[in-house]
Amino acid sequence: MSERSILGKFARRDILKWSAVAGAAAAGTTLLSGTVAFAAEDGSLKGKRIGISTAGTDHFFDLQAYNAQIEEVKRLGGEPIAVDAGRNDGKLVSQLQTLIAQKPDAIVQLLGTLTVIDPWLKKAREAGIPVLTIDVGSTNSLNNSTSDNWGIGKDLALQLVSDIGGEGNIVVFNGFYGVTPCAIRYDQLVNVVKYFPKVQIIQPELRDVIPNTVQDAFAQVTAILNKYPEKGSIKAIWSAWDIPQLGATQALVAAGRTEVKTYGVDGSPEVLQLVADPNSPAAADVAQQPAELGRTAIRNVASLLAGETLPRETYVPAAS
Repeated sequence: MSERSILGKFARRDILKWSAVAGAAAAGTTLLSGTVAFAAEDGSLKGKRIGISTAGTDHFFDLQAYNAQIEEVKRLGGEPIAVDAGRNDGKLVSQLQTLIAQKPDAIVQLLGTLTVIDPWLKKAREAGIPVLTIDVGSTNSLNNSTSDNWGIGKDLALQLVSDIGGEGNIVVFNGFYGVTPCAIRYDQLVNVVKYFPKVQIIQPELRDVIPNTVQDAFAQVTAILNKYPEKGSIKAIWSAWDIPQLGATQALVAAGRTEVKTYGVDGSPEVLQLVADPNSPAAADVAQQPAELGRTAIRNVASLLAGETLPRETYVPAAS
């Protein structure tokens, strides 16, 4: 199939529609065996204490997934022991140590850099505490609830390449490769772009940060626009999540460079509003279902504690 025919398959902004279809097709399957995972909707956690650990709650996705876990544990009759590290790795490690010492019936870890959290997930497992995760690719997790990040990454990359006509310079934020979903989405972008030799990723890549993500992305994009002042010299800006996309979009508007389009993932309300505006540089944002991911992880805890065998991965479809 030629580049032209590939590009012709994808209409601008359709990602919000067809990524949901791709995610739904993968929902409930495991990468290792293809087994369908059935969450324990009516499972009980009565008398159970469930540790809920998160890297932070400053992002829409994180907060939705975190709160949904707490609510689901309570709904199923259990006691949540919830801790929020506030994007501080030292605090995250300390809180995991405290959770392990409290010996809950299970621990669910939401996000986090794998090199930071994995040694402590291993210690929890060695202490006999079942570990489940959300968006963490750890061998110490019995089950990881996640979106189909392979599909999301591929679809978003194809949308971007289609929108720029298969050629031009693109700016990429790549600051969190140690976070499993970000790494997968980035790898999928690179895999797609290598088949379009006229698309070039500007080097060095930008590094998104936490906290002050929006302000930092605004400053970095403003600086790179000054290096590439001619219209057409940059075609698009990509990020693995959508808070850098928000800052990038604001920088483009401020600089009068709305011909450059931005792309991201998560479905934060403020970004989806920008995508819905035809005059905005925000071209596409794949919306995940963070609350459903949180609920799914807790239902899987209930299934596990009831003696059921869980698949390695449980996929929750992206939402349109």
